[in-house]
Amino acid sequence: MIPDTTTLPLINGHRIPRLGMGTWPLTGRTCSEAVERAVGLGYRLFDTAHQYSNEDAVGAGIRASGIPRDEVFITSKFNKEDHSVDGVRRAYDASLRRLGVDRLDLFLIHWPVPALDRYVDAWKGLVQLLEDGGVDAIGVSNFKDHHLSRIISETGVVPDVDQIQLSVDIARVEQRAYHRRLGIRTQGWSPLGRGGDLLTDPVIAAMAVRYGKSPAQILLRWHIEKGIVPVPRADSDEHLAQNIDVFDFELAADDLAVLGSYDRGEEAARDPDDPSNGH
Repeated sequence: MIPDTTTLPLINGHRIPRLGMGTWPLTGRTCSEAVERAVGLGYRLFDTAHQYSNEDAVGAGIRASGIPRDEVFITSKFNKEDHSVDGVRRAYDASLRRLGVDRLDLFLIHWPVPALDRYVDAWKGLVQLLEDGGVDAIGVSNFKDHHLSRIISETGVVPDVDQIQLSVDIARVEQRAYHRRLGIRTQGWSPLGRGGDLLTDPVIAAMAVRYGKSPAQILLRWHIEKGIVPVPRADSDEHLAQNIDVFDFELAADDLAVLGSYDRGEEAARDPDDPSNGH
């Protein structure tokens, strides 16, 4: 089993590693080989999705690594086409087949797609899957507080996880506070920012020099200290090794305050209520 010291608790009784490997947009051999190397570097959480077209490669990489299945935490997500109670079960079974595993640790609604107005049915399908013992944990991705409020009021079941776009410049302060009140674990996609501006920022670069770390490690450490589970994507050995090497130092309060000043507000994030977002 994954050691408790490297995990965080989830509301429905399971635990999740504190940092994972994001796999989009890796596919095929590039993806499977990166996953295999990541296992060797200590990664135990792997994040994939039907939309990424790489579930088969993620599964192949895990098998090639030789690690026992119960020592890794596998997350996948399903698309809007499966936003129904029965659709969730079909999507789950399809993900299992593509990954080549007999269960997932966490299954997520990828986007709420409010224009379709079927995400409540999708959540009911996940709740049924959890109650039937088919999956260890269930959650959502890219849900805002009003989406969360609606699914909880309709079912009485709180998601284990909400995976949202999150980085020091898109800090989602109010969203994270809402998660904490409900006991939802916040996961962050694109934790290093989009476009690379954070990685080349001179202030963050100088901070990295002082700690003897890379800018990426500074950014990821911010997530760790905030109790967020980041899933940075990487495929090179150098970046894979750097991204997981963030547990041997702490950021000073002054540096946390500096990083907190980068937040551009909620409007900087992709809006799941925008009909152009989601799949």
